[in-house]
Amino acid sequence: MDREEAETILTDAGAAGDGEFPLLEAAIACAVHEDPTRDPALVRDLAALGVERLTDRLKRESPEEALAETMAGDLGLSGDLFTLDDPGNADVISVAQRRCGLAVTLGVYYLHVARRCGLTVQGVDFPGHFLLRIETEEGPLALDPFSEGRVVLPSELTRRALHTGLTPNVADRLDRLMAPVSDRAVLMRLQNICYAQASAAGDFARAERAALRRALLDPLDHRPWLDVAAAREGQGALAGALEALQRATTLDGGAALAARAHRERVRLRLN
Repeated sequence: MDREEAETILTDAGAAGDGEFPLLEAAIACAVHEDPTRDPALVRDLAALGVERLTDRLKRESPEEALAETMAGDLGLSGDLFTLDDPGNADVISVAQRRCGLAVTLGVYYLHVARRCGLTVQGVDFPGHFLLRIETEEGPLALDPFSEGRVVLPSELTRRALHTGLTPNVADRLDRLMAPVSDRAVLMRLQNICYAQASAAGDFARAERAALRRALLDPLDHRPWLDVAAAREGQGALAGALEALQRATTLDGGAALAARAHRERVRLRLN
């Protein structure tokens, strides 16, 4: 798979409905788009092994225990505590090689494997830290893929929410704290992280690729095109920046003023 083929897969994923979004394959396409020299078979093989091990564990363990033991114990997946800003942590191929990464990258594996085994698991866009929601006979539970899939108790969810700055009346609302999000939102969160890391490092080529992936995954959102424009401007590609700004303006009239002002500033630099 090369970058062009990866972009085709991401375009198709962007056109898919939320119930048909191909999470694992889209995540693979994102990784290949970043670095086409690697073999995506590593991801599929790891996911297949996870399905095999979880199928066996579910015969004798509860869903939450079986999932955590499969992913953290059998597959050795855990959060990277020492090099959190390593770009590989946000890349499913690198995670398959290193067996560690960010919570949301690990979550892609958890979601795929769990669903293949008939479990109902969804991503939770928890403030400051990605979590998973698994449905059990006793009700929904929150799992932390960064911490080896352990259950996060309601009191801990509230404590974490307060720590991020949420008000007490919101931090006590477990229905809000554990509200599930779509698979598209999960992968968009991952690409947002890629973009933010690259921009902070001044790597505008990498930032552009991450922003472009967001634009393909959510083709109705104007905001990724604003980030594409900023990344292109950072590289001195002013004509490309103008093109991206025009696309942002076309997609959302609400962005028209900001995009138009930005476009005029870039145009002045061209003249």
